[in-house]
Order: sequence, then structure tokens, then C-alpha cells
Amino acid sequence: MSASILHTIDVAIGDRAYPVWVGHGLLTDHARWRAVLRGRHALVISNSTVAPLYLQQIAAGLDGLQWSSFLLDDGETHKSFANVERALQALATLGATRDACVIALGGGVVGDLAGFTAACWMRGIDFIQMPTTLLAMVDSSVGGKTGVNLPAGKNLVGAFHQPRAVIADLDTLATLPAREYRAGLAEVIKGAAIGDTAFFDWLEQHADALLARDSAPLAEAIARKLRYKAGVVARDETEQGERALLNLGHTFGHALETAGRYSVLLHGEGVAIGMLLAALLSERLHMSGAEDTARLRRLLEKTGLPTAIPAGMEARQLLALMRLDKKNLAGTLRLILWRGIGRAEIVSGVDEADVLAVLEAPTTQPE
Repeated sequence: MSASILHTIDVAIGDRAYPVWVGHGLLTDHARWRAVLRGRHALVISNSTVAPLYLQQIAAGLDGLQWSSFLLDDGETHKSFANVERALQALATLGATRDACVIALGGGVVGDLAGFTAACWMRGIDFIQMPTTLLAMVDSSVGGKTGVNLPAGKNLVGAFHQPRAVIADLDTLATLPAREYRAGLAEVIKGAAIGDTAFFDWLEQHADALLARDSAPLAEAIARKLRYKAGVVARDETEQGERALLNLGHTFGHALETAGRYSVLLHGEGVAIGMLLAALLSERLHMSGAEDTARLRRLLEKTGLPTAIPAGMEARQLLALMRLDKKNLAGTLRLILWRGIGRAEIVSGVDEADVLAVLEAPTTQPE
């Protein structure tokens, strides 16, 4: 199948810019992405699930370069310092110079770890994102956030390091398991819930088509989410203000993921539950109404996403984990809440008693 670009989104940050290409057959569009590589060394970081499917396609485009691959086991638990060290050693073995490039071939875990590795090697080398999951395409591959997890919490260590390009080949979604695909839809919904009421309306109307992975609406949803995120990142690269809004549901969601030792919930599932908890807290604080909460719940459920805290997760444990969130200031909770669909805002000094009440509410527990 020949390559076709359906959407190009330019991410411009000051005097820097990079393209995000969304389309079909892009992994084998070697001339396009090979032109982004500046040196003679490349390290492809992938995982044991993705590499058997797509690594040979990338290898064919690296002919003439000195390159090697480093593979992770699949799963969030492998986004660790130990694997960063191994990836850095792979660069050392390759003899990678400062014009080398790291290629991230996989989902969010691969992209985060590869980007952090690139940020660390010789104080920063190029990297290219080739996301193979919907969640990575619409969120983690764009914006330059990289990092690894600690036992104490998710993404507590990292760096801002922008890619040279993002290649979002929709053909890779054909091999994505249904659960992981649905988890990616959570990040699409999040973008609309934060700041685009018209997009939220559109998602309600096209939910069935998106679940069926229909190409045209899927590409449109990805592009709309990425255009919104690109604008936010351009205005606030290092999350000093507006970019924090992109974390709607994440303080709750990261706590849920950590409480489940990264094995109970996928990231997108944690975000889905977290968004609903944020909406319920907003409603409790008289910031928003019940109808907005209900619309969000209906859309999440229609797209097959969870809306309940998994059994066995204790409210006070979740609250303790939320205290470690990077957005908190001066020892007080700083959450992303909303005043209804499309109107998210940063709220500082949230009373922990209100958060605990939402975490303990019967309506958030499984039936």
C-alpha cells in the first residue's frame, strides 16, 4: 500500500517546529522520515510485542546507517531507570555521537522511555516518535514530555524533550487489541472535555464509527485532538500554566494506576475514571452541573471505558498517592476540574475532605 498523508499538524514552539504526519503506510514511507535523521547512528527502541510486527519495516529504511535496536518487555512496569540505563548502554555500544537519533517504535511506555533516553545521552540528541497505539498517537507522542516511573508514583522523573517528527501510521491500529484501542479513545474524549464543546458533540455523534475504527472519522478525531494539543504546547511548553489543563483526570488516574501496580488499569482507563471523578468533584464544589457529568459518563460508557474505581482500592490510599502529584503546590492539592464540558480550569487548595468524599461515594464504586 502506498503512503498517504491525511493530516499534517505542525507543532511550533518558539523558533522550533516539527511535523506530525497522520496517515496510512507511513512506516514504509522511508524517504519521508529518513530525511529527518541528521547523523549516521540510530537506535530503535521498541518492545517485544511491537517489534515482531514492525521493526523490519523500519530496518529497511535505515539501510546505510549504523543502527541497532533495544527491546523492552511490554507493560508500564518496564518504564524504569533500569531500562533507561540499558538503553543508554545500547547507545554507547553503538558509538552514538551527538547527531545520533533515537526512534521510538511503540506505545506511550516506549515513547516516554525513548525520549528520556534521548534527552540524557550527551545532554540531548534527536528522537523520532513512531506511535503504534491510539493513546500514544493522540497524546504522549506530541509535546515533548518524557520520563520514567518510580515505585512511589508515575512519571515522577523526566524531562521536556521535543521530537524531530511524529509519524502516526493508522495501519498500526489494525493490530491493536480492543481494550488498548478503547483506552486511547479516553485521551481523545479528554481533549474535547477540556476545551472544545463542538468536538465533544462530534464525538457523541461519531462514537459508534470510532469504535468500529472507521478510517475517516478516526483520522479526523486524531487530528482535532492533536491540533488542540499543539496549540496548548506552543503557548506553554513546560507546563507553567495552560498546559496543566491537559491533565484533566490524571491526578486521580495516576493514583489509580499506581495503586494497581500498573497491572489493573491501562493509562487511558485510569484517565477515564479520573475524568469522571474530576467531574463529580466539580459538581460537589458547585462548579458544574449534573447534566455535564452525566454526558461525560454516557460517552465514556458508550466507548467501552470504565467509570468505576476498581474493587480493592482504598480511598485514603488513593488520596495519599494524589498528594505526590507534580501539579501540587505548597503541600496542597492542585487539580484540573471543570465548569462543564469544554471549560476546564486549574483549581488550587482543594479541600482533601471533598476529594475523599468523592473517592468514597457509592456512585463511583462497581455495582
